[in-house]
Amino acid sequence: MNLKTLFMGASCAVGLALSPIAAMAQNLVYLVQPEPPSLASFLSTSGPIGLVGPKIYDGLFDYDNDLNIVPSLAESYVVSEDGKTVTFKLRQGVTWHDGEPFTSADVAFTVMDVLKQVHPRGPNSFREVTSIDTPDDYTAVFNLENPAPYMLRALSAYESPIVPKHLLEGTDLRSSELATNPVGTGAFTFTEWKKGQYIRLDKNENYWKEGYPLIERIVGRFVPDASTRTAAMENGEVMYGAYGAIPNIDAVRLREKDGFSVTTDGYSMINPMALIEFNTTKPPFDNPAMRRAVSLVMDRQFLIDNIWFGYGKPATSALSSNFDKVGLYKDGLPNYPASGDLEAAIKELDDAGIMPDDNGVRASITLDLIPYGEDWRRAGEYMKQAMKPLGIEVELRYEDVPTWLNRIYADYDFEMNVNYFYQLPDPVLGVHRHYGTDQIRQGTHFVNSSRYSNPELDALLDAGAQEPDAEKRSEIYGKIQTILATDMPVANLFEMEFLTVYNDKLADHATSALGAYGPFDKASVAE
Repeated sequence: MNLKTLFMGASCAVGLALSPIAAMAQNLVYLVQPEPPSLASFLSTSGPIGLVGPKIYDGLFDYDNDLNIVPSLAESYVVSEDGKTVTFKLRQGVTWHDGEPFTSADVAFTVMDVLKQVHPRGPNSFREVTSIDTPDDYTAVFNLENPAPYMLRALSAYESPIVPKHLLEGTDLRSSELATNPVGTGAFTFTEWKKGQYIRLDKNENYWKEGYPLIERIVGRFVPDASTRTAAMENGEVMYGAYGAIPNIDAVRLREKDGFSVTTDGYSMINPMALIEFNTTKPPFDNPAMRRAVSLVMDRQFLIDNIWFGYGKPATSALSSNFDKVGLYKDGLPNYPASGDLEAAIKELDDAGIMPDDNGVRASITLDLIPYGEDWRRAGEYMKQAMKPLGIEVELRYEDVPTWLNRIYADYDFEMNVNYFYQLPDPVLGVHRHYGTDQIRQGTHFVNSSRYSNPELDALLDAGAQEPDAEKRSEIYGKIQTILATDMPVANLFEMEFLTVYNDKLADHATSALGAYGPFDKASVAE
């Protein structure tokens, strides 16, 4: 099958086999794609977990679509003049879903004993937090080694869910019962997980936000087949699909139909980046020339135009160009041609002495694809074809989410994988975890699986996290991007623009900057 045939035949409608759960009144049925590996959002930032967890758990803050702080479990905060103390005044009268009171002890335990220890991004988000004082049940004082203004952007329910100390203290966090039976303070309580079919959440009748949530029940449906998901949206069995749940090829069609809308709102906090991770510890990608050649041969614009239907922007660096707003992005770097450069890629390998054998093969590798839908399968087919002229023979592997996560982040049993990472509002929060030696954390998802280690870069990452002067910080991140464009442990492909497809009867689902990763507490469904 050639690429043109592959893309023209990407979608067809098939009959549905969904239960009548969608017909229940005052409910929201939405797509969770794929099925989450667990609901332990304090352990993993896997996308499907993010679609469910923030409805159950609260953070200290939420954020509006202009990225302003919105109080949640914390009503207010004060930063000391030297920036080394942040005092949060907590909301009173909040209870966990099991009826126990929420207190400052939960906040201290969550940050110091959970997020800093086992969360993928927590060690960076709270890197400067040395201790938390709890002078009373409703005050939490964060003591910092150095100022960390970026921390205030990492306190949402998705990024830093506050968890119950009374249920987790003294337990093995990685095998906690909360992974399948979560208990939070959020707008919805966990009721049921029917494997392979749905997760059901019911309205928290004791929610601290008076009058909310407006919806009685939320049901997250798992529908593996893309055309079935689209058909379910069209016939009203589901009302909402985000993060590629409805493939772009169908989203651009549905946006022209009455009763449906498509938006890119709700993604402003995450800066998503599609990318390739290389295993830098074993052949063939222990050689930087191989990694640079793969980056050079990739036609990023083709991926955007033909698989993501024009939504996206070619990557040009280890940082998203969105960081240009704060002076951290550096352009004009090598090895990031928007439309690919086969001649330069071949020269890169030839100059490095990586020569083809008698059959024209320089390397045979397996490319692992993130198991989040058909767009990634089609991207893999393109990459396989793109690397063939380099003499790189590619076998594609597509597995279920738990197997893929275990292979990449626990066993390191891969050579090259296609993935996407959230770079978030500051590089310390979303970018450092990809490259720092201290982020080689076996078993932790979405960190440095390449096992790239460079002492010079480590020092620059530390300096960038602590530098308060904007001009000096810009210089530091310029050096970081230059090193990474040469060493290329990760080849960024394109800055993603996710589409959310929804039924027009659904209102106020994107009031949080986190969108689908928000609480849905203000969402409502018209009769």
